[in-house]
Order: sequence, then structure tokens, then C-alpha cells
Amino acid sequence: MIAVHFGAGNIGRGFIGNLLYQSGFETCFVDVNSELVNLINEKKHYRVELANEAHEGLLVKNVRAINSATDPELVIETIAKADLVTAAVGPNVLPFIAGLLADGLKERLIQTGQPLTIIACENMIGGSAFLKEKVYEKLTEDEKSQFDNCFSFPNAAVDRIVPNQINEDKTAVQVEPFYEWVVEESEIIGENPPVKGITFVKDLEPYIERKLYTVNTGHAAVAYFGYLAGIRRMDEALASEEIKTMTENVLQETGKLLIAKYQFNEQEHGDYIQKIMGRFANPFISDDVTRVGRSPLRKLKFNDRLVGPATQYVELFDETPTFLAMGIAAALRYDYLEDPEAKLIQETIQRQGVRHAIEAFTGLKAGTALFTAIEEGYQKLKGN
Repeated sequence: MIAVHFGAGNIGRGFIGNLLYQSGFETCFVDVNSELVNLINEKKHYRVELANEAHEGLLVKNVRAINSATDPELVIETIAKADLVTAAVGPNVLPFIAGLLADGLKERLIQTGQPLTIIACENMIGGSAFLKEKVYEKLTEDEKSQFDNCFSFPNAAVDRIVPNQINEDKTAVQVEPFYEWVVEESEIIGENPPVKGITFVKDLEPYIERKLYTVNTGHAAVAYFGYLAGIRRMDEALASEEIKTMTENVLQETGKLLIAKYQFNEQEHGDYIQKIMGRFANPFISDDVTRVGRSPLRKLKFNDRLVGPATQYVELFDETPTFLAMGIAAALRYDYLEDPEAKLIQETIQRQGVRHAIEAFTGLKAGTALFTAIEEGYQKLKGN
């Protein structure tokens, strides 16, 4: 079996490629990083190490790589013969792989017309659907009909912390032991991909929001609270009782929302929160708060990890989520000037004031209780 995986970065190698190897696939990575592509092709394997006390390692074999910038025709030919296509390139890069993917799928129609599943393993809601949309922009109406009959783009929820790292062996990667890869099987044409470690579900939305509003929300909260406290690392931030309590309170609010919305078991969800907090505090994952907190504009979007659950909480309970509001305020106070998005937020606040910034970056309207709570939280944090 052949899997084509777009993105030979740490997530691609340490998470997706690792599971593909364990499931018996030959994995062909597609990337534009010529150094990494050459190293993978020279070694034909790489090492994955678990970030825990034992530091267990696995040698991932049966791998090769193609530079899509210099050899697009080989990518097209490989997609035409593949048994699975996955991607972990980052949400902003998905549009840039859509053209090559479309060409590969067109070639597959010519050669075999066999069904194929394409899964975007991204930190976003509806990643595969978004990739499909970008692929279909490259097609005629007739081609769209043919694609509809053969190719499926099931959405997925993925979760594994891969810390920022510099390894002497540039193909080696360290990952946390925990992982979750959930795929919406109702969208799949034909058989489910035989990947060990995927959980197939009929409705993905509860799992996407559980992950986004627990892992991503909590991760961001620790990063922003930690940064404002002058702390550099995530595990050090959670050693602060104040930050730990604040983050747990944020996750209690998102948990209340998730339990009411999707009928998750209250005890099980409480255990899930504690498991997530334990992952954040893992001392073997040396993650900087500035890496986790990067791109605050994206994290502050109306439907993302902070404002999304806060607005839903207001709608469902007619109450203001105090701690989520404080998390949003902390993101607005994130002034790490090496981050272009953080710099833009701070420049906007300086020029036009925090009220304008809240409205511009969160999509919230002035005059609501949530807006006021964020503004008050911002002023409170400013005084700290």
C-alpha cells in the first residue's frame, strides 16, 4: 500500500507518517524543503522518540520523498497509484497543494478511476472540506461530477503535541505519547483506510469541538497567561498555581458548553480535562509559550478556540464566561513583537484603542456583556 503525505514536517513525520508505517504503508512525503527531501531519500528511514521518561523510540522505515517544486510530475504519478492521501501542511498552505492534488486525481481518473480518500490532518475545523473546495476550484463541472463519484475528503480531528525542537539528525522527531486521530467515516467512498490508530465516527463535530475547545483553548490560555507572567516554558507556566487554576477554570467553562451541547459524560469529560492538563505540564516537552501563542490573530477569530466557545456559551446559558473572557483579554495583551500578528494587534491598540481592536479582531460587537468582560479583563491584566 502507498500513502502520499503532503508535508514532511514534524507533524507529518512524527504523527501521521509514524502511524502509516505501523499500518503497513509505504509513505511518500511531498514537500518543498529540498534538504529534508534529500535526507529522507538518502536514509530511507527516520527515528521517532516519545517525550516521556523512558524516551522510547521507533524507527520509521519504508519512506521516500518528492520535492513538489522540482518534480511535480512524479507527485502526480504517485497520487494516481496511491491507496491514501493525507496532508499536514498547515491551514494556510492547503490552497497551495490543491492544484497538484487536483492534477494527480485527474491522472488517476485516466489510469484507473479507483476510489481514493484524501484526509487533511490540520489544526482547523473542516480541513478536508476546505481542501476539497480548493481542489474543485481547479476543475470543470464535468470533472467535479467524476470526482464526486470517486474521491472522498472526510474531515478529521487530530491531536498530538509535537514540540519545537532542534535535532542533530534533521529527520528525527520527538512527539508526546498521547495522540488522537478521528475521521468522519460517513464521508468516505468505499472502504475505510486501514490505518491503525484512526477512530472512525459517524459525526465528527463533537470530537472536533471537544479537541478545539479543550486542547487548543487550554494550550492558548496557558501560553498567554504564562507570557504575561514572564514565564518562558509551558510546563513552567503550569507550575504556577494561579495559571493552572485560571486555565482549569477556562476549561470548566468550555466543558460546561460541550457537555450541554453534545451530551458528553460529565465525569469522563472532567477526566479528559485533567489528561489534557497533564499533557501541557509534561516536562519532557520543552515548548515555549511564544511558539504556542504564535499567530494570535488566527486564535482570536470569531469561530476559533477562544471567541468561538465564549459566544456559544453566552447563547446557550445566557451568561458571560468570565474566564474565557480573561483568556481573550490575555491574547490581546500578548505583545511579543517578534510575532507579526502580535505586533499588528499592539499597533492597532496603540493607534485606535482596545475597543476597536476587540471589535476588529474578534468580530464581537461593543455593548454586549462578553465584549465588556473582555475589555475589563484587558484593563485588569494591564494593571498587573
